[in-house]
Amino acid sequence: MNWTLEVVVVPVTDIDRAKTFYADQLGFTVDHDTRISEDVRLVQLTPPGSGCSIVIGKGAVPEMPPGSLKGLQLVVPDLREAHARLVARGVPVSEIQVVGRNPRPVPDPLDNVGFVFFTDPDGNGWAVQQISSRRG
Repeated sequence: MNWTLEVVVVPVTDIDRAKTFYADQLGFTVDHDTRISEDVRLVQLTPPGSGCSIVIGKGAVPEMPPGSLKGLQLVVPDLREAHARLVARGVPVSEIQVVGRNPRPVPDPLDNVGFVFFTDPDGNGWAVQQISSRRG
C-alpha cells in the first residue's frame, strides 16, 4: 500500500500576496481558488511535476503562525537552472551551497548535496536540492 503526501498547509497573512508569489514567482500551478464565504477561502497550488500541493487560506485550514513553517524542500534535476529561474523571477534566493560531501560526484558534484534557500513573503522557509537521478 502506498502512502502519499499530497497536501501541505502553508500559513500566510495575505492570501492574494502569497498566491502571487507561489504562482507568478515560483511557477506553481493554481489548482483552485475556492471562496466558500467571506471567512473561508482555500487556494491549492502545485509545483511543476510534483505529486504534493500546498494549500494557503483561511477558515478551513489549521491555524498556525504565518511564517512558522520551515524546512519545506523541493527537488530539481538541475540546481543551476533552478537558481537562475528563481533569480530571473525576482525571488530572493541564496547562492548555491554545498551541504556535505557527494560520494559520487559524477555526473554532477552538486547531486544530493547542492542546495539553495529562500523564504516566502511571510518567512516560511524553503530549500531546493539537486538530485539529477530523478530526471523525468
